[in-house]
Amino acid sequence: MTGEDQQQQTAAPDEGTAPAARKAEPSPEPKDEGPSLSDLGAAAAVEAERASQVAPAAPPAAPAPAPAPPVAKAAKEPEPEEPVYANTIFAVKTSIGHERIVADAIENKAMRKGSEIFGILCPQPMRGYIFIEARNPDALQELLKGVKKVRGIVRGEGGIIPMDQIEHFLAPKPLVSGIVEGNIVELIAGPFKGEKARVQQIDEAKEEITVELFEAMISIPITVRGDHVRVIEKELK
Repeated sequence: MTGEDQQQQTAAPDEGTAPAARKAEPSPEPKDEGPSLSDLGAAAAVEAERASQVAPAAPPAAPAPAPAPPVAKAAKEPEPEEPVYANTIFAVKTSIGHERIVADAIENKAMRKGSEIFGILCPQPMRGYIFIEARNPDALQELLKGVKKVRGIVRGEGGIIPMDQIEHFLAPKPLVSGIVEGNIVELIAGPFKGEKARVQQIDEAKEEITVELFEAMISIPITVRGDHVRVIEKELK
């Protein structure tokens, strides 16, 4: 055998013994592909079962009841034993010629006692009567007790006076109202009281009239107040 043949034998080992002489290589590790879908579904089912056991689902809340409509408060009615009076004008009878004195005495007594008196009217043409605005007739009757020259409240329909019947007293007429030039008048006050005269001129601003006396020897016009004469004969037109 030549040297070349030996080198070839040495360089090329026997094919039958080659596999045994090779070192065994490690097998590749399987790749981690993560949990499968089936594993995830099973885990979710387990978690749901645990949640149901730990905290059971709360029942649905009942709907809140609708608010009741507000109840209207009934108006408080006055008690039967406490009647409600409206302002009324009462006629009070007095002694003739003492109307003003009685009115002043009632006013002073009402102020001392704090009585509900809203007004006292003492008209000059009315003799023997005054008018009092009050509410409770019984309280007014109690107030009048002890006042001199008072004869009591006029009872019945005539005791309650409507306002339209006394309005002309609240706005008195001028003193020369009803007097015209040419009227024959009688003087009821002053130095010529009792004399008759004829009206010559009327001054409505001053409420005075100028007259001419019938029985005077010299015709001299004189001026007097309108309430100092009384018409006894009107001029015929």
